[in-house]
This record gives sequence, structure tokens and C-alpha cells, in this order.
Amino acid sequence: MTFTFRPLDPLKDAELLHGWVTHPKAAFWMMQDAGLEDVERAYMEIAADEYHHALLGLRDGVPAFLMEKYDPAHRELVGLYEPRPGDIGMHFLTPPTDRPVHGFTRSVITAVMTHLFEDPAVHRVVVEPDVSNKAVHALNEAVGFVPEREIRKPEKKALLSFCTREQFRAATGVHA
Repeated sequence: MTFTFRPLDPLKDAELLHGWVTHPKAAFWMMQDAGLEDVERAYMEIAADEYHHALLGLRDGVPAFLMEKYDPAHRELVGLYEPRPGDIGMHFLTPPTDRPVHGFTRSVITAVMTHLFEDPAVHRVVVEPDVSNKAVHALNEAVGFVPEREIRKPEKKALLSFCTREQFRAATGVHA
């Protein structure tokens, strides 16, 4: 599967995103009760933030998933671990579907990681999924993430995990 990326437009894409982030499948996104205006506001804030960016992953030009990247020295993980130069934080969300495609989510996380490592300044990807999100832990492991420890964030208990370019290449065979 081939994906491309484009910056998310908080106003034009809010309706689409609203359907994704409020779906029961997206419980770990923690926006279950968000209204359309809440989604617009949240992504307007991200669009205005120099340390946090939201992108849509496209398959054949059609939005297929959401990706966020952030600087963990300034967002999400401030004070929770010792950031290194070249660290980048990441979240991704695949939308609900009535017709699941085998291997789709793994293809998405592989594309996200490839995209992140295309930036030569990125040396390590940092994630902090909810400790109870077993599905994403398995996906993270499949692309080379190594859990370090559990951390307490204001909204959840998270599993702090890291993946270097070399670990990603070893796990997937992808040269990014």
C-alpha cells in the first residue's frame, strides 16, 4: 500500500475527523464526547503550534488515517523523560471501517515511521500509548519500538517506548 501525506486543514477536515475521533474504536484518542466545534478547536490549536503537527495520510488521494507528530521536549512528555536531540513524538489513528483490510494498520504505522525517518534530523521516535492499548503495543513492537517504562501522564498511564532508525530498519526491512 502506498500512502502520501498532507497537512490537516482544521476547518475543512473537521467533519471527517469528528467521525473518526468520536467512534468507539477511537476510545484511546480520548475525544469520545467531542462536538464538531471541539474537534475544530483542538486541531486549530495544533495548526498554530510550532511543536505539534497534524497530517492526513492519503491512499489514492483519499484520507485514510490521521498522524500527529510533536517535539517531546516541548509537548506531551515534558518532564516525563530526558529527550535527546533528534527525538520526535508520534500518534496515529486509523478510522473505523465496515470492510477491514488485512494488514492495513501495520501498513499505516510503517508509512508513518518511514515518513518521520525521511527527515534526517529525526533519530528516534517516541510514543506513549495507554498501557492497556495492547493492539497498538503489538503494532509498535512489529515496527521496532522497545518499551522503556510506564509513565503517568495527566490523562493516562502510558507505556513510554522508543524506536531508532536502525531498530525500524531491522524490524521492517524498510530503509528510511
